[in-house]
Amino acid sequence: MTKIYIAGHRGMVGSAIVRQLKSKSARLITRTHKELDLTNQQQVNDFITKEKPDQIYLAAAKVGGIHANNTYPANFIYQNLIIQANIIHAAHQNNIQKLLFLGSSCIYPKSVKQPMREESLLTGTLEPTNEPYAVAKIAGIKLCESYNRQYNHDYRSVMPTNLYGPGDNYHPENSHVIPALIKKFHEGKNNNASKVTIWGSGKPKREFLYVDDMAAACVYVMNLDKVIYRQETKPMLSHINVGTNQDLTIKKLAETIAKITNFKGKIEFDTTKPDGPKRKLMDSTRLNSLGWRSNIDLEQGLKQTYKDYCSVIS
Repeated sequence: MTKIYIAGHRGMVGSAIVRQLKSKSARLITRTHKELDLTNQQQVNDFITKEKPDQIYLAAAKVGGIHANNTYPANFIYQNLIIQANIIHAAHQNNIQKLLFLGSSCIYPKSVKQPMREESLLTGTLEPTNEPYAVAKIAGIKLCESYNRQYNHDYRSVMPTNLYGPGDNYHPENSHVIPALIKKFHEGKNNNASKVTIWGSGKPKREFLYVDDMAAACVYVMNLDKVIYRQETKPMLSHINVGTNQDLTIKKLAETIAKITNFKGKIEFDTTKPDGPKRKLMDSTRLNSLGWRSNIDLEQGLKQTYKDYCSVIS
């Protein structure tokens, strides 16, 4: 039976990977932060030496919104770098061949051509608001590639688009767009509000991937035959985008969430507020060539997410 360690099993993606793997015949290993401090090299090394997993999913990370990234940039770069380095190096020292690192679409330059291809990594300046976090994630990809090149390991990296789903953060100040809109429309409905106001024009286009689709992609990429994987990747350009190849306007997203939450009022857009980039879409051609596509459509995923939100607040 395959022994699998999921680092970050309590996070949105980590918990979805656990859900995905429970249907497989595998022995899952998890540890809480209290049980294992991933920033402590000795603790990580002792744990990996003792458990000797066959596979590691590196989904642990310090994450946060723009405000948190701007306020605590040192925490974001240090903690993410150290967690990645500790786990990847401990895997190497214990001769663990299979590891999957989870990155983020923020690794790409801020003025990158859309849709974003893997080749655009390191071709321009990063978005300044989360640059330390993005640099740490790029370092994670390069750690995997460097250990593969020097020691012939099989450490792989996946870069998801905007994720949503059960276990998301519904905090009013630092949540992402989908949980923020779900909260807004749900409260609007409950308060019989005549309208809900949304930041910006509603015109920018974004791509969203349901977290259980992301988990399925992770398991798929982890278990791909080495020969097939290497045909589609290069030793120094090995990361794989994970998305749906479809985007929609924030206006359309808001209308869909209003429908799902049963909000009957008007939707207004505050055009005095900034829009951000006009478009953010991942090019997932490489992953599609490897045989994987997402299968949970946005409306279906949003219904599940709303159900999760209602259970969280009840």
